[in-house]
Amino acid sequence: MGRPLLGHVRANEVAKQGRRSVESYQKLREVACEANLLVPKYGLAILTWGNVSAFDPERRVFAIKPSGVPYEHLTPDEMVVVDLSGTVVWGHNRPSSDTPTHRVLYAAFPQLGGITHTHSSSAVAWAQALQDVPVLGTTHADHCPGPVHCTPFLRQEAVQRAYEEETGILVLETLKQKGTSPLETNMILVGGHGPFTWGKTATESVQNALILEEICSLALKTIQIQPFPRKLPDYILEKHWERKHGPHAYYGQAENRH
Repeated sequence: MGRPLLGHVRANEVAKQGRRSVESYQKLREVACEANLLVPKYGLAILTWGNVSAFDPERRVFAIKPSGVPYEHLTPDEMVVVDLSGTVVWGHNRPSSDTPTHRVLYAAFPQLGGITHTHSSSAVAWAQALQDVPVLGTTHADHCPGPVHCTPFLRQEAVQRAYEEETGILVLETLKQKGTSPLETNMILVGGHGPFTWGKTATESVQNALILEEICSLALKTIQIQPFPRKLPDYILEKHWERKHGPHAYYGQAENRH
């Protein structure tokens, strides 16, 4: 028998690549679905509010919740896979309306593995007040090495130009202005809107959303008791941050510190 035609070889290779893509997309969709289901479990959103995405840095694609689909109806097959140009590469649903925000953040920081956006009550309250959340206690210091920053309102021209994409750009601008690395600080409030958090994985990004909501809730309660509370001294803040995240961290087990 003669050698196979070059066209057949290429066709077989394309088919193999296609199968690998489908398999990788399916796994990514499973991860994204599992993380999204944590949002209502943790009480971080109601109805269809909020969304979580899971990022594949090698393929430069992410799976995200479909727009307007209730959490109780979510399955891996409902997740939508989008590339960093904003093109849907897998899935039959329309992706979350916040997809451009996720895309901007992944494009700038491909080290991220997941992003979560919720409308949890206490975090949204701080966002609506356009206030940074000050470090008032060690619960905050354990998870964020400084204030949780809040962006200003988006400018009118930015909203009219590309609202969700400009939201991501505003997050990046605010982090840069505050001298904050998203690889160290994994949470922010978008003024008048709500919280965005991220992490090494999609699940971790949801956990950070839960932590942020608790930080915001505790700060609100503290201000109700003492309207002008003292901020946590820097030496205590640094101690709590370093013992969990510093080069000589000793909180938790060596193989899995949080």
